[in-house]
This record gives sequence, structure tokens and C-alpha cells, in this order.
Amino acid sequence: MGGTAGPPGDAVDRAVDQAVATSTESLGEQPSTAAMPHVLHGSAVAVLMIDIAERQIVYANATAIELTGGTVRLPVGVREWSDAAGLTDLEQHPFPDDTSPLVRIAAGESVTGEPVALHADGQFGDAARHEDGTSTLVWVTGFALADPTASVLTESSSGIDGGSGGGAPADAGSNGRAESADHLSGRGNEGARSAGMGGSRALAVLLPLADSDQVDRRRMEFLRDRAVLATEMSFTISDPQREDDPLAWVNPSFVRLTGYSLEEAVGNNCRFLQGPNTDRGSVRRMREALKDRRPITEVLLNYRRDGTAFWNQISISPVHDGDGELVNFVGVQSDVTERVIVEQERRAALADAEAARAQLRLLAEATTQMTAALDTADACTRLARITVPELADLCTVDLLDAPGGHTRQRMAVAARETDDEALLGRFGALSTSRIDEQAARAVNAGRPYLISDLPESGAEQYPADPDAAEVYEQLRLRSAIVVPLRGRGRVLGTVTLYTQFPYGRRYGQRDLHLASDLAGRAGLAVDNARLYEVERAAASTLQHSLLPAVPEVPGLQIAARYLVGADGNQVGGDWYDVLPLPGGSVGAAVGDVVGHDLSAAAAMGQLRGVLRSYAWGGDRPGPVLDRCDQLVQGLDIAAMATAVYARLEPAGADGSRVLRYSNAGHPVPLLRRPGGELVRLDAHSSPMLGAVPEFGVASGARRDEATVTCEPGSLLVFYTDGLTDIVGEDADERTLLIERTVAALPRDADPETVVERTLEVCLPDQLGDDIALLAIRLMG
Repeated sequence: MGGTAGPPGDAVDRAVDQAVATSTESLGEQPSTAAMPHVLHGSAVAVLMIDIAERQIVYANATAIELTGGTVRLPVGVREWSDAAGLTDLEQHPFPDDTSPLVRIAAGESVTGEPVALHADGQFGDAARHEDGTSTLVWVTGFALADPTASVLTESSSGIDGGSGGGAPADAGSNGRAESADHLSGRGNEGARSAGMGGSRALAVLLPLADSDQVDRRRMEFLRDRAVLATEMSFTISDPQREDDPLAWVNPSFVRLTGYSLEEAVGNNCRFLQGPNTDRGSVRRMREALKDRRPITEVLLNYRRDGTAFWNQISISPVHDGDGELVNFVGVQSDVTERVIVEQERRAALADAEAARAQLRLLAEATTQMTAALDTADACTRLARITVPELADLCTVDLLDAPGGHTRQRMAVAARETDDEALLGRFGALSTSRIDEQAARAVNAGRPYLISDLPESGAEQYPADPDAAEVYEQLRLRSAIVVPLRGRGRVLGTVTLYTQFPYGRRYGQRDLHLASDLAGRAGLAVDNARLYEVERAAASTLQHSLLPAVPEVPGLQIAARYLVGADGNQVGGDWYDVLPLPGGSVGAAVGDVVGHDLSAAAAMGQLRGVLRSYAWGGDRPGPVLDRCDQLVQGLDIAAMATAVYARLEPAGADGSRVLRYSNAGHPVPLLRRPGGELVRLDAHSSPMLGAVPEFGVASGARRDEATVTCEPGSLLVFYTDGLTDIVGEDADERTLLIERTVAALPRDADPETVVERTLEVCLPDQLGDDIALLAIRLMG
């Protein structure tokens, strides 16, 4: 058997709880297969069935056959099998006549556990030898399966299908006649076979233990007690040659396990153990296995004689004689109630843990999704999409016209099926009268409501509206939860969850708690979105008040665009300005205060006002930017800013204008001449405003200005770095893209076309910064 693993006691425990699939061969060349049951696990146990009258082994499982090295064929004498397996006493001496445990079992004696050795010198040879040369120690346990003097076998009177059956057995005395003692004693082989035993039989079990040199006396006594317990397995033998395959023998453990006496059990099919909650699928599989004469193991709910239920692991195996004929079914029953209960509790705990993890994942995902929403409509839509299908089959989100108000507006609808979503959307606030009532209560009381069961009839809900009743029935509503959306102590609206027939579950308190937690997070997200919308509206108003309307200037065509960055504030530090000046000159400025928030917008407004005031005084571009720099640093208007200021002088006799410009760290403007030549206005660049302390008049440093002549038809383009400074892209390449776009425009393109085409080609996929774009065309 190749030795054992683990402590000897564990080996016995495992052996008691198992049986091994086995096969036998008849004396002829026709193989017949039989398998002893797998009781619990898979440790090797050698099982032998002995014909007491013939002193022959008529059945051996795979482990028992392995012990002989496959050198014997069944049936075989007990002594011959012992010699083939190398069975000796613990001193490795052959047993004297009639003292071997197997010989005594074959004589009808019960052996409750005796140690023997499988000696390496036996015919079994290497199969019993460990790597260190020691032999294998086994416990031999055995007992007779029938008492030759007892008259307990009765004819079966019940009968339909096989397997562990239901119903109590009829009284043995009324169900059949008792067999005579002679009939069962083995004195008539045919009579014994007709009684279902095929002659009196004995069962022997060899349990593998530890190596013989590792087992002391105290351990031997302990193992002997455990081996005695091994005989407590519940065994049954049925007779398939009789109608309905009745039980022909049960051991005392079966009586103790089920409460049915030997007289009540024998002669009846064991379906009397079945009851109202026995799984019919398991019974059907057992019936089919018996019909096909193959082994099977099932765990099913059985009932004792007193009506108490227990989980029974039943293993049934066919037993064949030496000619390959089926003579019996051997069954092993084990009360595994404790194991099943523990497994059920484990599965329930795992299900609860998985449900808790799923809820946490849902709440975490909902928090992440809804906190990213920038407006109330987006927040409501995200909430509806998150709950379906994780928590509901349908979801509607309604917001009040004002916090604490009474008029609800449908903001979002989500459904597992698209058609159902269209139905809800078409009928707006379609709901049952009960849901309307509960929604009103949820708004007024600020607490959730559970409607476990909704009526199936649409006519009952909408007696005066057949169309609504039809839609209600099409939605197949089963259960609903109405939860208020609360934010900062105020009810903002309600979210309603539905399940649908036929697969939707019936909502319970656990679902109500989860929906309330989810609605609490959603309410805060909706309230934040509303506050953000108010702030954004105020910021947008501020921004539009700071940016000038594009003026109409004789001789010029002007167009401008302003785009906010990805934060969606609608405000920022970029600006543009066109200022008609006294004397016919026109000033143009584009700038960018660092940042794109309300502070940047406020600083931009101040800087733009300062620049306009100095430009109106008639100063050239360089001094205008110097003075702006002084104010930025002296009055702390902004941290830093870039700006370019250009002044177009009055037109000359030929319509040309002189352009004077100065640049304080701003992207280079572009001039496209009437002939298509593109010129960069990059002369005399200077530091950003506020970047160099005391730069300007006080320090003696001056910003230079450059001069260029612009003929009629010339095009000027100013822009901010929102078009060029893109994360992950080269700023120079972006600048070249703008230049190529402007150069490729038609020569007669008006400024509106210029700004639209430039944004179409050069706008980044993700707008990370504000953009200001100004285009001026000199008319001919």
C-alpha cells in the first residue's frame, strides 16, 4: 500500500469516512467490476467480502487487489490471499493455524481491531515496502454480515423504485414470512442465495496505519479503540434478485442511525427513509444507477423513525460473484448532518460576504461617478445608470423645483431593457398610485419607503386611464423602493427603484438600507452640482462682463473667440481687446493671467482696465506694457501675466497702416500679407509682466517696440498659449500647425472664417487651458 501519511489516528479517521472504487475479476477471463463506496474522502482502505461457508474471498476492492500485486483471481481462499499479501504478525512471523484475523473472520468471528503487518517478503513484495525497507502496519476489523442462527430475513412487500426510499416500512410480520434458520444457515446454498446473501458473508476492512517501528503500546491501544469505532459504520445489503430490491441485512449501526429495528428494515426497500423534503433529483439518480448496476454516492435528506431529519450520505455499490453475476448491493450510510450544516453556514457566510463586497463596490463606484458630475442632470443620469442593473431593473430620478418644494421634475430614467426605458420616458412620471403617495411622503418626511409587492393589474392602478394601465402591465413591476435625495439637511428630490417580473427579486430591508445609503451619497452630489451651477452662472456673468464686445472699426474686419479650459468654470485669465483710439489709431491687445479661475478673471479685468487707460493716453506699446508691469508688481494685481499690445496707426494715402507692437512673454502674433507671405511678429520680446522685480521705469530698463507696415488686405492673428501648450505634445509643433493653418487660408478669408478654421484644425482634443483668439483684417 506504499505507507501512510500523517498521524495514525488521522489515517483511521479518513479510512472510516471513505470507501474506494474497486474492481474484481472472475475465475474465467470475463472481468466483472464492483466499487465500494466513497464515504467522505479518498484514503485507501482495503475491503474484502468473505463467503463463510466456502472460506473464500468473493469480493475485493481495488486497494485489496493491489495488496496482492494483482497475482490472485477471485474467488480465492483466505489463506491464499493472506500469503499473497504477505500478512504476518507484528514480529513479521506467519500466523499459526486459525489465529490469523482474516481466518477468524472467515469462520464467522467478529474482530474489532487487531494490528497486522504486510511483510515485504510476502508475495505482495515491493508494493508493501517503504523506501526505508519497513513494512506496512494495518488494522484488521471484520464481522459476519448474517447470523447463521437468526431468522430475520423477510420477503419484501413494498416496491417501486430503488434508492433510499420514503414512507415507514410495514410491519415485518405483516409484510412477509420469516425465513427459516436452515434457509439462512448456509446448509442450503440455493436457499441462502434466494434470501439475498448468496450464502453467509463476512466483511473485512484493513485500515492502513503508521510504520510498525513508530507505534508504541499506548498508541496501539489508542488505535485499537479507533479501529473499534470503524465498525460503527452503517452497512446495508440489499437483494436485487428479489422484487423491489429489498434490504436483506443491516448492521446495528444502521439501527442506531435510523431508529428502525432489524425486523422493520429487512424485507423492505429503504425508500422508507425518504420524507417530504427529500430531493427527488437525488432519488432519481440513485434509481438510475441501481438500474444500470453502477456505484453511486449521494447526499440527501432522510428521516429517522421518530420523524427527525438528518443528512445522509449514501454510497451504494454492486457486488458480483465469481461468475460476474450481480448478487447484492452494498450500501454505506453516514450521518453528515453536521458537515452539511457547516457547509450551508459557510456558503451563507460567503454569500453574505460577497453581497457586502458587492454593495461596497456599488457605493464606491457610485461615489466616484457622481462626484465627477458637473451639473445636476449629469449627476442624476449617473445615479440612474449605476443602480441599473446592480440594484434595480428600472430607476427614475426626480428633482424638486427648489429644495423643499413640491413640484417634481423627471431628470433621469434607466432600465435594463431599452423598450422599458422608452416607456418610462414617454409617460414621464408614470407610477402607481401607491408610489405617488409614498413619493409624496418621502418628500415631506424625508424618509425612505419600501413597497415589497406591487399589484400586477394595471386596471386596478389606472381605472380611468386604459393607456396608462396597459403601459403599467407592460412594465411588469414587482417591487419598489422610494428614497428621498437629501443634501445639507434639505430634500432635493426622490429616486425610485423597481424590480420586474419574472426575474426581479422582492425588495427587503437590506435593499432599503443600501438604497438609502446610495441616495445619501447621490443627494450630496446633486446638491454640490446645484451649488456649482450657481457659482458657474455667477462666474460666467462676471467673465462676459469683463470681455468686451468686438467693436466696429472703419477699415477693419474683426472677429474674436474665447474658450474656457477643462475645469468648466466659464472664467479664466485670458483676454482680448480692440480699442479705437483718439486720432484714428486702433489698439489691439491679447493677454493671459496665470491661472483660470475667479481670481485670474478678476486680475485679468484689472489688468485689462489698466492697459486700456494707458493706451487711451496715446503711449506707444512699449511704455504701456512697462507701466502695466509696475502696477502688477506694486499693487499685486496678479502673480504674473503675458501680454502683447499692438497699435495700428491711421491709414496712409495708399491705405497702408503702420503697426507698432511690444510683447511681454506672449506667444508670437502672425501677419499674413496680401500676397500670402506669413510673417512672425517676434521682434523685441521681453519678460512676462511681474516676472522680473522692478523691471521698467524705476530700474531704467525699457521694453522696446517693433514696427511693421501692413498693406490693405493684410491679416493679423493673435492667440494665447491654450492652443500651443498641450500636455504630451510639442509646443513648437503646435505653433507650426497654427502657422500652416493660417497660411493655407484663402486670401480673401474674412476674420470669422479665420477664427473658425483655426479652431477647427488646431483645437486640442482635451482643452486643458483657456483660449483667446483675435483676428483683424485690413480692408482695401
